[in-house]
Amino acid sequence: MPFITAADGAQIFYKKWGSGRPVIFSHGWPLSADAWDVEMKLLADHGYCAIAHDRRGHGRSEQTWTGNDMDTYAADLAGLVDALDLTDISLVGHSTGGGEVVRYAARHGQGRVSKIVTVGAVPPVMVRSERNPEGTPIEAFDDIRANVLADRSAFWQDLALPFYGFNREGAEVSKGLIDEFWRLGMQAGLSAAYDCVAQFSETDFTEDLQNLQVPILIAHGDDDQIVPIHDSAAKAIDLVKHGTLRIYPGASHGIHGAYQAALGRDIVEFLGE
Repeated sequence: MPFITAADGAQIFYKKWGSGRPVIFSHGWPLSADAWDVEMKLLADHGYCAIAHDRRGHGRSEQTWTGNDMDTYAADLAGLVDALDLTDISLVGHSTGGGEVVRYAARHGQGRVSKIVTVGAVPPVMVRSERNPEGTPIEAFDDIRANVLADRSAFWQDLALPFYGFNREGAEVSKGLIDEFWRLGMQAGLSAAYDCVAQFSETDFTEDLQNLQVPILIAHGDDDQIVPIHDSAAKAIDLVKHGTLRIYPGASHGIHGAYQAALGRDIVEFLGE
């Protein structure tokens, strides 16, 4: 399997499908590159080189004890770009991955990145504070950490329900998606899964968003129960210089069904502009 070696020696798994202009996908917590398979095939079928990596501690990448922080995630992505010698890159990031690609683009991607897509992404910052009174209380993230430590296998199964909106009245529940969420979650190392909670909830991406110089499509479902739109996309669009906000009515945090089909069309259109 293909790996690159990060600056601290960590082994980072990646996969590359197709040929053409590169599109790099960054996944959400606690998943892996496999969460992007449908979109990777779609982009490869449209003449792009689709690339996705497993964040350190997740999927097939090395389960490191250190480096489970947003700056290192962005540096690992920079290492992947350098190792593959990529230019004219489009970045697509979901949830935590949205934060990762924004930080990478702002701090490492000058001259390499041409477009960005974030989907249900965590920027600018999730946790409630005096500066962010609309945010999610820290107690919610403390509960996540406690559940990860206590019984993460059961927690991944439970979390899949709001993640995909399966807890909504009338929702068509897919046991397959729940099983897949559990499978990918169980591949993540305990330390990385635990440490990443602080990274996706407490990292402030305000300056990163303000420093972006390339077009960005900010996509978000208005029924996202994991990363509420009012405290993420609705704020992020006001911080970027060249942004387009696309709201998907009734769409959840997890990408599936009609939402996935519509998002796929929008990504292809945006990258082709």
